[in-house]
Amino acid sequence: MTKASVYTGNFAAMRLLGNRDEFDPLAPQREAAMFYGLFLRGHSAEALRRDIDVPPSVADKWRHAPHYEAFRNNLMQVYQYRKQVLAIFDELVQQERAKIRVQ
Repeated sequence: MTKASVYTGNFAAMRLLGNRDEFDPLAPQREAAMFYGLFLRGHSAEALRRDIDVPPSVADKWRHAPHYEAFRNNLMQVYQYRKQVLAIFDELVQQERAKIRVQ
């Protein structure tokens, strides 16, 4: 398990246990920036993407397993959040690679 995947697991747990009334619109940007910092320090973009993303098999299990029915909406919010963080991270990586090509 990589350091980033340990972080992701811890973050997901804190997010689910945190105050549900709190809304931080910058949370996805902050988390993506943390992963981007790891990328700039030499971590593989692909490995970081795997740590950020929810694998299709897990998402499918969340959608269809009957024992997740009670909190399926929460799981789908986590799924959307992870996809948002991934999209921001991908944009940051793409900008960095474009910047390197221009120089």
